[in-house]
Amino acid sequence: MTAEPGTDRQRIVVIGVGNEFRRDDGIGPEVLSRLRGRTPDGVRLVTSDGEPARMIEAWTGASLAVVIDAVLTEHASPGRLHRIVVDQASGAAARPISSHGLGLGESIALARAVDRMPERLVVHAVEAAEVGYGVGLTPAVAAAADALTDAVLRDLRPALDGDVSGCRLRPVDLPPPKP
Repeated sequence: MTAEPGTDRQRIVVIGVGNEFRRDDGIGPEVLSRLRGRTPDGVRLVTSDGEPARMIEAWTGASLAVVIDAVLTEHASPGRLHRIVVDQASGAAARPISSHGLGLGESIALARAVDRMPERLVVHAVEAAEVGYGVGLTPAVAAAADALTDAVLRDLRPALDGDVSGCRLRPVDLPPPKP
């Protein structure tokens, strides 16, 4: 387990990726705002534009990093949630999932190459409807924000008790987005 210098606690970071001025791409920062005041001490909340070097810097040394991002898919179902777990031991590869030019897949590949992966990385992705210029989430993505926030909190609980294995890939019992 990785602890912050001078503490006995693991280092846990939640990274909200996105741009609130690009419609559904703002889901990461939106979920971070919902998490403020709901996470225990020791959980760092970081807003990111998704640039790989900054992502890697945010999660370096973490026992658990949780990333929230919007994704663009070919046959999108806006608001549908995805959960992907990557850990150092498994070597599991993440698909490039992002609404940004360079995605999370590139960040993971680079972090592995320079040995800067967190012990466990949990990605919560939301299928986006619109990522053009504009403020505010589309209705389908906005409707998924509460379930997404709850899912992140569920991932944090075991890690805060010192058990990152509790974040292993398991069936996700998230309710479907509201129409």
